[in-house]
Amino acid sequence: MSTALITGASRGLGVVAARRLAAQGWTVLAGCREPGRLAETLDPALDIRPIALDVADDASVAAAVKEAEAHVDSLDVLVNNAAIVGEMVEPAEAGADVLREAYETNVFGLVRVTRAFLPLLRRAEQPRLVMVSSSLGSLADMSDWRWENHPYLAYPSSKAALNMISVMYARTMPDVLVTVVNPGFTATDLNDHQGTQTVEEGADAIVAAALDTTSPSGRFVERDGLVPW
Repeated sequence: MSTALITGASRGLGVVAARRLAAQGWTVLAGCREPGRLAETLDPALDIRPIALDVADDASVAAAVKEAEAHVDSLDVLVNNAAIVGEMVEPAEAGADVLREAYETNVFGLVRVTRAFLPLLRRAEQPRLVMVSSSLGSLADMSDWRWENHPYLAYPSSKAALNMISVMYARTMPDVLVTVVNPGFTATDLNDHQGTQTVEEGADAIVAAALDTTSPSGRFVERDGLVPW
């Protein structure tokens, strides 16, 4: 039986990825701030177990580790999916407070969760760490003027930080397969459903990375192949 923990799994990409893995026989721990509300929406035929998890809170993460250990002996996959957009302020106007809000979830949160759950992850035979990023975190893509319609600082820079953290994890943890994924411009609450992909399409790269046990560690991928850093 394969097991996974997905953060930010109450809606959008997180809950769809949870359902798809559970449909393949996985036990999925769905980390979210309101597990009771999520439980009411789930198919009882799927082994999805909501657990309380606020990635921006140390005590919540520590409690979630204990709760996870009550459900599973190990984690095959940890999916760091939880993210917020933060304030959409242009670079010249953005202060540290603007970045701090987005970084608390998108950067510090994933570090907090990864460090806390790493012992449980390392009990698996083929541990995988899936980091949900964005093409907005690609320095190569953001240097292209095609992206001039997104001139804000907090979210893209937080995803660029996620990318570097992921590369460092891949370089220093050879026992864990680390994959960074770009879901693509997906219609979710995060962008007021303006995305051009369905949530199912957006979850493709996440699910593929969770299932993958043979690719090299430290890649940045999307549905159609590699993404430039």
